Parts: sequence; C-alpha cells; structure tokens
Amino acid sequence: MPAVFIAHSYKYMSVFHIQGNLSGYSIGMSKRKKVLLIFGGESSEHEISIRSARNVYAAIDKDKYDVELCFIEASGQSWQLVNSLDDLSGKIMSPELGKPEFVIDGVTHRYDVFLPILHGENGHEDGAVQGLAKLMHVPVVGCGIGASAVCWNKLYAKQILEQNGISTAPYVVHRRGEDKKSYEDITGKLGAVLFVKPSSEGSSVGVSKVKDAEQFDAAITNALRYSPEVLIESSIEGQELEVAVLGDTLSGRISGVGEIVPGEEFYSYEDKYADDSKAQVLTRANISDNIAEQARESARAAYVCLGCEGLARVDFMLSKDGKLFLNELNTMPGFTSISQYPKLWEEQGISQPLLIDELITMALGN
Repeated sequence: MPAVFIAHSYKYMSVFHIQGNLSGYSIGMSKRKKVLLIFGGESSEHEISIRSARNVYAAIDKDKYDVELCFIEASGQSWQLVNSLDDLSGKIMSPELGKPEFVIDGVTHRYDVFLPILHGENGHEDGAVQGLAKLMHVPVVGCGIGASAVCWNKLYAKQILEQNGISTAPYVVHRRGEDKKSYEDITGKLGAVLFVKPSSEGSSVGVSKVKDAEQFDAAITNALRYSPEVLIESSIEGQELEVAVLGDTLSGRISGVGEIVPGEEFYSYEDKYADDSKAQVLTRANISDNIAEQARESARAAYVCLGCEGLARVDFMLSKDGKLFLNELNTMPGFTSISQYPKLWEEQGISQPLLIDELITMALGN
C-alpha cells in the first residue's frame, strides 16, 4: 500500500504519495484559486469601474489567489486579458459556454470564480455578467441575476420595498412615448421641488433636481437618454445615509450608518468623483442611536425582501422631521478610494484585503 507523508511549508500543505518500494512518487500540491477580476464595461460608469478595480486588485491577497485581469472595452465589443491596470491592451478572451473556461490565442484558461468590479449597465449591477457566469458554470461574487436586475430597476425595487412596508420617496412614473406630464399637476402631488431620475442607472447619472417647469422638461429629456422609464420623486430634504451589508440573504452583517454631506446642491456624479469635490464621506452619521438602529434594521429587511446576497450598499434619506425613506440598493457599490462601502467596513475593523477575501470565499461556497 502506498505510504502518505504530509509536508508543511509556510504557504501550502503538500501531500507526497510514495508508491510501493519508495522507488518513485507523485506530488500533489494545494493550489491558489484562480480569480478573474472583470472591470471596465459598456456603461456610463466605465471609468469608475477602472478606479474601483485598481483598489480591489491592490487589496487581493496574491499569496492566496491567482488573479488575472479581464478588461471590457467601453464599446463592449471585446473582453481582453491584460497584464496590468496600466496597460489596457491585451489578448481577446472568448467564453466557452458550459465550461468555466475562456479561449485565449487557442489556449484554454480555466477560472474558479469571477470577481466583477463592474458598475452600471451590461455588467454586475443589472445581472448581465451573472448570466454569463451561470452559462459557464462559474461562481460569481455578489448578488445573483434576479436580485441585481430588480435592484437595478428603481421602479421595480420601490414597488417590492413598499409591499414589504419599507418607505420610499413618493413618486410618479413617466414612460417613453407617453404624453408630456404637466409640471403643475406633478408638483401638486409631490411638492414644489422634485428629483427626476432614470429608473435604471447608477452613480446619479441622468439625475436632476427640479424647481421650475423649464427645468422639469429638460430633466425628463435628459433622463430618457438613459432609461425608457423615468422616476419623478418628491425631494426629501434632510440627511443622506448609507449602510453596508455583507453576507448571505438571511444572515448578512450590517455595518454602522455612514453619512454623505454633498458639496453641491445634491450628491451628483461630479460631486461623487471630481478631483475637486467638496463632498464629505462620513463613516459615522450625525444621527441618534434610535435612528441609526432604524436604518440598520430597514437595510436588513430590504436586503432580505429583494433577495440580495454577497454585498449591497443601502441608501436612505432622513427627512428633517425624522422619517426614513429608502432611496436605493446598490448591488456592486464603488471600491474607489473615496467609496463609502469599504470605508464602512474598515470602521468595523474589516480591512479591504479581508473584505475582498470574504467576498470571494462566499462566492466559492467555502
């Protein structure tokens, strides 16, 4: 019978199978899981995805994971295996459906898990890349197809949240092709100040704050550039709060409550990402313990009823009279140097390397 010897090294445990009379042996060594970090993408948040990917790649434990980089061009016409985030030209990757593999220059590359740091449409947030992962039988970090698609469509998410007793801002829907809505009628229902936003878009792209009829017409036209459905919402004046969730649908951990203090009239795309932004990202909101607990419990309830898993950032508005309104769930929040999601977990003692490791471990089912 073959004898088995266990040999320990600093990083790996190896098993040496010594056959029969010890005249020969075969060696089996535990190996690092192969991760495909996917970034870029065909969306308005292409550049933000690249910025997030830089931070995520720097945080991944390279001793534990073998990480390869997949860059998706802004046109969406090619997926490329690149050597670094500083040189985004590489070799075309072709998926093998039914297998966890891509073919690159005629050579098969097999992956254990996808880590899609893709913000916006045609990526992770709308469930598109999860669909490809499912067809390739590859585990993927984060929410599944259904939860991502629902959270990506703010109208569908609002309807489900409200059916589950979670308050959102009062709203009216305008659909492409419908007759123009009267500004006077809308403000009679929703108040003098409105927010107009695409139903399906992220990072405040296409969002306008409206105070008169001229602004209203321009805002509807702008929002329709990004989505066939437009949400017209009451403006909730107060504080913008954010909560991070990490883990399985029913047992996800809830962070403390952070706060965004806009540098502009509202937290627009430019206010989020411009180098000269005056916005403040606070990991401890200036609110009472009671309000903080309400926000955390509401975030948990929203995460469950929308079927999220892996991660999500849950955004709220706290009105001046102390009422919470859930704004949206982001199923692939930013990981840039100023992003709230990783900052909230760092506040809880979970560093970015540990956070990324936990997300990959969950996807692998370990």
